Amino acid sequence: MLAITLIPALRATFSQQSEIDGLHDRIARQREKVAALEQEQRRWADPAYVEQQARERLKFVRVGEKSFTVIDPDTAPEVTGGARIASPAPGSAANVPWYGELWQSMVIADTPAIAATSVPSPATPTP
Repeated sequence: MLAITLIPALRATFSQQSEIDGLHDRIARQREKVAALEQEQRRWADPAYVEQQARERLKFVRVGEKSFTVIDPDTAPEVTGGARIASPAPGSAANVPWYGELWQSMVIADTPAIAATSVPSPATPTP
C-alpha cells in the first residue's frame, strides 16, 4: 500500500525536477542572449561604430569623399578579335524532337567562351 502511494509522488517529483533543470538551462541561454544584446547596444552607442556601419552597409561618405563600388569583380575578360557566341547550325533542328533541342541548348550553354571563339561559325566561310 505504501509503494502504491509513494510511486506517483516520486514520479511527479522527478518530472518536476527535470522540468526545473530545463528551465534553469533556458534562463542561462536567455541571460547569454541578453548579455550579447547589451554588448551590441553599447557598440551602437559608439559614434565611430555607427559611422563604420553607415559606410559599409549604406555606402555613406563624408562631404568631399568619393565612393567607388565594384559591381562584379569576377567578370570574364572581354574577348576581342571577332569572337562568336556558340549557337546551333542553321537548319540542324529541323527534325529534332523537343527534348533533343533542350539537350542541344544545354550543351551550347555549357560551351566555354574560349572554346566558342575557336569554333568557326557555319555562316562564315573558312579559307
